[in-house]
Amino acid sequence: MIRDTSVGAKLWITAIWVVVGFFVLNLLAMIATVLLSSFSTRWLGTWLPVGLTTKWYGTAWREFQLAQVLIVTFQIVFTVVVLSGVLGVTAAYAMARREFWGKRVLMLLFLLPLLVPPITYGIPLATVLYQSGTGGTFWGVVLANLVPTVPFVILVMIPFIEQIDPKVEAAARVFGAGTFRLFIHVLLPMLIPGILASLLLVLVRTVAMFELTFLTAGPSSQTLVVALYYSVFASGVRAVQSIDAMAVIYMVTTLVWLLLALRFVNPTQIVGRARTAPAPQS
Repeated sequence: MIRDTSVGAKLWITAIWVVVGFFVLNLLAMIATVLLSSFSTRWLGTWLPVGLTTKWYGTAWREFQLAQVLIVTFQIVFTVVVLSGVLGVTAAYAMARREFWGKRVLMLLFLLPLLVPPITYGIPLATVLYQSGTGGTFWGVVLANLVPTVPFVILVMIPFIEQIDPKVEAAARVFGAGTFRLFIHVLLPMLIPGILASLLLVLVRTVAMFELTFLTAGPSSQTLVVALYYSVFASGVRAVQSIDAMAVIYMVTTLVWLLLALRFVNPTQIVGRARTAPAPQS
């Protein structure tokens, strides 16, 4: 590999590192500010807080009923991940293995929820859900989040399915495997990297999804990110430290979910397996 050692190339690389470093530094500074504020007794007009305390976490837990909010968040995220996997993988298999009229149009429709900002279709979607009686409920939030997550799983899974030689499925059917047994014992082991990768991204996306959840959630179906929004803009005087404590809980919860998922899914291995998977032969 030959490197460009000219002055212009070095200046360009240096500029890139400066921009990246500036971005990372600002990101870390914002996180550190929120984290430090959540432990401060009083912080106004000084470089550092007057003192440190943990009482704001207890205050936020009681004021914002975070125990119930976290339970609802876990329930919604788990339901969305499971349904997205079942519906998305099934539809991806049909799209990858079948040719039919209007397939390209259908693929375009799958792309729209991923390309269009959620707020643009979230308002009419919420209107339909409220008119049908599901808006403001647990299942209303789940259905709204399925609109972008199912197409996402489909688009991620189609390349994984297409890279499996159809002759493998034909051989399994010759030996008497039905559709269910074919999927469980033949396809599923080869599709696990793609399924885990797509569901990992669905999990993170659902935890952070604000627009659709905000438009369709009721008092008993708010996720943590929506509850955080309401705590910031709710009427009355609330201590900034308790809101920052809630924000830290949200960040930690998201980070824990991501680390747990990455414990079982290695993105580099996923890419490697996708590249080395056998291509269909004609």
